[in-house]
Amino acid sequence: MDKTRALKALNLQPADHISMYEHFSNPDAEYLITGIDPWEHPRLARERLYEVTYMDVGGVPASDDPIPRLPEGQSRFHDPDGRVAVRWGTGKSWHWDWGHLFPTIDDVLKYKPLEHLDLTNADVVENRDYSVSVDEMSRQFQAGLDYARQLAGNRCLVQAGFYNTIFMWPLLTFGWENFLELGVAYKEDCKRILADFAELSRKVFKALAMTDVEVVTSHDDICFQAGPVFSPDWLCEMIYPYYEEFWGELKASGKKVLFVCDGNVDKVAADVFACGADGIVSEPYTNWREIARRHPDKILIGDGDNRVIASNDREAIFNMVKQMAEWGKRYPGYFFCIGNHISWELPAEGVKAYFDAAAEYGRR
Repeated sequence: MDKTRALKALNLQPADHISMYEHFSNPDAEYLITGIDPWEHPRLARERLYEVTYMDVGGVPASDDPIPRLPEGQSRFHDPDGRVAVRWGTGKSWHWDWGHLFPTIDDVLKYKPLEHLDLTNADVVENRDYSVSVDEMSRQFQAGLDYARQLAGNRCLVQAGFYNTIFMWPLLTFGWENFLELGVAYKEDCKRILADFAELSRKVFKALAMTDVEVVTSHDDICFQAGPVFSPDWLCEMIYPYYEEFWGELKASGKKVLFVCDGNVDKVAADVFACGADGIVSEPYTNWREIARRHPDKILIGDGDNRVIASNDREAIFNMVKQMAEWGKRYPGYFFCIGNHISWELPAEGVKAYFDAAAEYGRR
């Protein structure tokens, strides 16, 4: 644990050890590594996890009250409306039934985002009332940040983030199929709708810029495993101008910006950096070594592969981490990260081997 080490890496300064930036939701591994049952003591277990590993970015649960255990072996769950969620650590994921309120493209074309600013109970992940002022929104963000820092102490760096940068808004509101049809067959309408959604995001990024947070994640899943969902030219016309604007707000106030995206970002990385991102958080399908060669002054997060951990082969896991460290040490902004998630079903012994290997090979 070292909040300071994470800040050094984010600022491309030399540190004693490669930091870890993990998407972690594996209670069995947490128990094995810490000796504390995260179902019984979620806060104590997470505090201990930060203390005994090189995970330097994250957060600590607000409560140490026991969490009801999920049924053994069950990975799929249905809500009262019949929508499916899957197991996610000690809890459940969101459903993925986005767009169920828009059965046809005609319903999409009639929607006016600026007439729906109170999204407190909407299915858009970023559920909040967007009618409040920028000042009030910033006050809310700062209060949440202060509380999260109080819980974390110096164990880890607390970051801020926004899931619905711009691409996610129509995706989550209308669903994949409708969004793809909107973007290709109704391009001018798509521009209009994106411009309206941008009013919501604009307020968020202005508000975040007014806080004292050091780093902000800006999430948009513009890529699949095979690459960009839409063509790079489409993204340049429809999406990237908003990135430049939003991230410009953050950078003008001295914040670091990390772009978070699933899939393979090889074909978008240069454009994303040109828009102002200081780094990228993505998955192992990406050619991280090539991106590092072209952009040695950027923050790189997501090189590790959970499929190797799933093998539970200690030697293979150590070899993966050794290779990660050998090239990652050359770049001060490199973080160890299992880009496709340390998820609940991975073997605890394999996850522990990954942390053991990181501790052994990560010394600079």
